[in-house]
Amino acid sequence: MAEVAQMILPAAPQTAVTPACHCMRLAAALWSLLLLAAPLGRAELALEAKQITSGPKHHFFGYIGHVQNIPWNASGRYLVALQTSFQDHLPGADEAAEIVLLDLQQNYAVRVLDQTRAWNPQQGTMLYWNPEAPENQFFFNDRDPKTGKIFCVLFDLAAGPNGKHIREYRFDDTPVGNSGVAQKGGWFAAINYGRLARLRPVTGYPGAFDWTTGVRHPTNDGVFQVDVRTGAKRLLVSFKQLADAVRPLRPDVDTQELFINHTLNNRESDRIFFFVRGEFESTNRINQGFVMRSDGSGLTLMKQHIGGHPEWDLGTRMIGSVEKRQTIYDVDSQAIVATLGNKEIFPSAEGDIALSPGRPMVGEWTSPEIHELLHVLPSVRRGVGAVTGVRGVRLGSRRSAVRSRAVLES
Repeated sequence: MAEVAQMILPAAPQTAVTPACHCMRLAAALWSLLLLAAPLGRAELALEAKQITSGPKHHFFGYIGHVQNIPWNASGRYLVALQTSFQDHLPGADEAAEIVLLDLQQNYAVRVLDQTRAWNPQQGTMLYWNPEAPENQFFFNDRDPKTGKIFCVLFDLAAGPNGKHIREYRFDDTPVGNSGVAQKGGWFAAINYGRLARLRPVTGYPGAFDWTTGVRHPTNDGVFQVDVRTGAKRLLVSFKQLADAVRPLRPDVDTQELFINHTLNNRESDRIFFFVRGEFESTNRINQGFVMRSDGSGLTLMKQHIGGHPEWDLGTRMIGSVEKRQTIYDVDSQAIVATLGNKEIFPSAEGDIALSPGRPMVGEWTSPEIHELLHVLPSVRRGVGAVTGVRGVRLGSRRSAVRSRAVLES
């Protein structure tokens, strides 16, 4: 079974804090981390783990909680999640997951809303609350059972007695799914999950329709943008353009089929970061970061590789791992502008990073060995304050390797 770590955060002076989330994939039942602390300061913080779902079915959210990919709605009353009958293999086209709502005011009662045939254990179904209606509307991906074509759904809890689809974003020529909703709303990035399923199965939807089979660098596939209101779709950058950009560094790109992972929209919704990858399981793999403006202009190959799963800080800055250090990297100047913590705070800088939408921003660092929580105020300098640790929880026959610290800016 899998976990979701829910953090209910302490109120800061004159500041509302929005919860941040991380999904611990394929672990145990859905859990909650309750941060029971005083307002910002140097006092020690306490963490409590609480199980909020139970079997026999498995419950998880998917993905890692960055770029506002979080399970809570605006008020914090509801959590959206997936419910499945298995967790030991990638789902086939006919193995649907149920989309469920957990009501925090009803002791986390589980209500089944819908189902999806486009999901995987690592990223779920790309659940995102709609920034333009975050109390009641969320996005998820689905698959047409007859054609295998992927599409995105906008679901509204307030429409009808049990909610319903209020929009389906279907495209017959290039059937793409949501890969990242703009943090200010209005559009989402979209990619070909059929191609992803062929080239990186754990993050794709096995058996999904792929119009690019046999084409290394198609001109009609890449990163798309979909307008939420009109449903209009446009291709921002193609694989052909990306291969041309990579070729000076990697002439062998012409022998590799490329795919795209992690289209991350910044807080201002004017930049998109993503990885271009090829032969990912090989020692000769391509793993190149790019950033571009949200209209597709200004495509820039990142000179510095940012490790782990990076997260957007403020403006054009990202947080990620460089040479085993937790760094802040400015994508416009292509330079490291600051570092976070030290080896005592981040023994392993690799892993997943997620910052909450609220302020002060609440960060969460997770890897197979560490699970870091970081409170950071939006300022030029990042400092270290109070630290709290929590041991891993028992997951059946093994213990999760989790060590958590909450760090406040000095």
